[in-house]
Amino acid sequence: MFDFSSISTNTENPTVITILFTVLFAFLLSTLIAITYERTSQEVARPNQFIQSLVLISIVAATVIQAIGDSIGVGLGMLGALSIIRFRTTLRNPRNITFMFGSLAAGIACGVYGFMIALTGTLVFCLAAIILRWTPFSSKHNLVGNLTLIIPSESDDFKQINMILKKYCQSHVVKRYKIFRSEKKFHLLEYEYKIKLNEELQGWHLANELKTLPDIQSVRIDFTDANEEI
Repeated sequence: MFDFSSISTNTENPTVITILFTVLFAFLLSTLIAITYERTSQEVARPNQFIQSLVLISIVAATVIQAIGDSIGVGLGMLGALSIIRFRTTLRNPRNITFMFGSLAAGIACGVYGFMIALTGTLVFCLAAIILRWTPFSSKHNLVGNLTLIIPSESDDFKQINMILKKYCQSHVVKRYKIFRSEKKFHLLEYEYKIKLNEELQGWHLANELKTLPDIQSVRIDFTDANEEI
């Protein structure tokens, strides 16, 4: 087995072999992180550019940290140079941000020659991601819907509406409602609910059962990915 201590002690003037081993080790660890992301992600369209970035950013981090070394002056100069660069790419999914930080951490740990720390941290990170993939925290039901109902204010169907929503929804809440007058001179209420179904394909059954209520005048349901709202 390779003795990490043989290269971790020479940090001021690293040899070519040390530099090469460091960037290659960072590459291997970030590749493991990228494979874990690809295998555990629930996104249908996985961006290839993001997966490549997971691998490459670890090499960049390791190279920058090696270049800085123990020099405070070089570190401040590098910080000033990097502050000129503006990254305008937005990661809307918090999980993607976490994987990016994981790859950066592996590269930084390799850059300071903390190879055992980098290896251990990467293995634990990937194992935790795999375990979480099969827990309730990784539910596949990510669709959140907006349910809009139009009903007369004098209606007695509100109890039935709540019963139907409890039947088909994991959770539901009134987001807002409007009051307006119809041509028949009685008040109408437009309720907008935020709902999350027990099963994604039950939206059709929910809409049909609501339409059976005599006072319901309109039913509309729109679904969006919950992750896109973050």
